[in-house]
Amino acid sequence: MLGKTAGGLFWMARYLERAENSARLLETGQRMALTRTHNSVEEWASVLKTTGVLDGYLSKYNEVTKDNAIDWVLRDMENTSSIRSVIKQARDNARLVRTALTHDVWSAVNATWMRVDATMKRRVSERDLPGVLEMIRHQAALVRGANLGTMLRNDMFDFTRIGTFVERADNTGRILDVKYYVLLPTAFSVGSSLDNIQWESILRSVGAGGGYRITHGQKTTPSDIAQFLILDQRMPRSLHFCCRKIQENLAYLKKDYGFAGSSCEASNTLFDTYLDRSIANIFEAGLHEYIEDFLRDLNQLSRQIEIDYRFYE
Repeated sequence: MLGKTAGGLFWMARYLERAENSARLLETGQRMALTRTHNSVEEWASVLKTTGVLDGYLSKYNEVTKDNAIDWVLRDMENTSSIRSVIKQARDNARLVRTALTHDVWSAVNATWMRVDATMKRRVSERDLPGVLEMIRHQAALVRGANLGTMLRNDMFDFTRIGTFVERADNTGRILDVKYYVLLPTAFSVGSSLDNIQWESILRSVGAGGGYRITHGQKTTPSDIAQFLILDQRMPRSLHFCCRKIQENLAYLKKDYGFAGSSCEASNTLFDTYLDRSIANIFEAGLHEYIEDFLRDLNQLSRQIEIDYRFYE
């Protein structure tokens, strides 16, 4: 396979995953803002921080407001990470690798872009926001279903899966990190009803509420939630699950190509370094430091994959 084709598949999958993750964060931000008796702007600032677009937002706007934050994350094309922008980039990459996709996958990606673009020609009102976010999540699920249901299990499929799980692991890590350093107002809030609501919001933002309750029951504790989102082997958005899938698909590429680039070893090192440990050990070392180091090494792994498989040649 040409490196450009591999890169197109990888980034198509990353951008689609990013769009769904951002939609979930906006949905959670809106729900959390409604629980605030005052200063709900903090929740929108946390959404901007988690999605990594706060600096860009502040270069355009002087202060964080609900309407501007929603528009910046949702549809502003000046923001290259807005949902509208990344879905366009996903569609552009899909068009570039059209012959590597099944008809169902291409049709699902193309239809997603057309529907999102038509919906976001003008600002979305707060009243219409839940319906728009639900539509985005459903469209992302349609693409994922078409990919799982119609693509051959070959190198083309592997690159889409690697892109998906690199992006998903990055998103889960960012949400966990922002919890302690943006969402939580003061150290005095730890263990309070506000703290519990915020931890529950993390579960909701990654679609993990039902799975968590099946595993841990109704009681939510920081340790159990962090364990679930970091180390649970069955939770499809946990860091453990994502990194294991990256390992597996890189191993398939190694078998198909008879080539093991540095990324294959790097994925094994990433897993052994961060996921072969207990949640108590992670908290003892510091959750922020753990996540910060994990995201740095995950980003290095992503760049190494691009180098090994010559995405831009």
